[in-house]
Amino acid sequence: MSHNTSEAPITHFSNCHVGIFAQLDRMGDLPALLGPAAQARKIAEQSLAFFSTGMYTHHSEEEKDLFTAVRASAQAGAERMQVDALIEQLTQDHRSLEKIWESLEPSLRKVAKGQDAMLDVSALQAMVQRYQAHAKLEEQAFLPLAQSILGRNDNHMAALGLTLHMRHVPPFAAHI
Repeated sequence: MSHNTSEAPITHFSNCHVGIFAQLDRMGDLPALLGPAAQARKIAEQSLAFFSTGMYTHHSEEEKDLFTAVRASAQAGAERMQVDALIEQLTQDHRSLEKIWESLEPSLRKVAKGQDAMLDVSALQAMVQRYQAHAKLEEQAFLPLAQSILGRNDNHMAALGLTLHMRHVPPFAAHI
């Protein structure tokens, strides 16, 4: 009997070491995890700085200046219908992207501060994919059409405005 009681404390200490070894292994993984955590904070900070105001300004400039000028200069008929359809789609995209951003922003603020956050992965993926599709539609369909419409006749000032707009875009969305 005394034999069993003398082994119990030894077993107890041995079992403690199992927990110590497990925690030491986890602690050893910590340096490798700090890099990605810091990168996540940095990306969240950059995204907040980039989209929180820049996106709204960019959309507003397009809608008030660019879309208005192109619509006003488009020829009646097929061209105007094409312009109107594109502008309607792009404007709807703006509102939709802004709404998605607003749903992501609170979580991204937490991530930027290094706080625990439940990030809505599907909303984040939607923001990325839908903004890419939006930017491609602008670049491949709307901007070339706008350039040809505004480049006509007495629209040189409007064409210059479009050129300035396009030059202003890369610091914001770099039209992904």
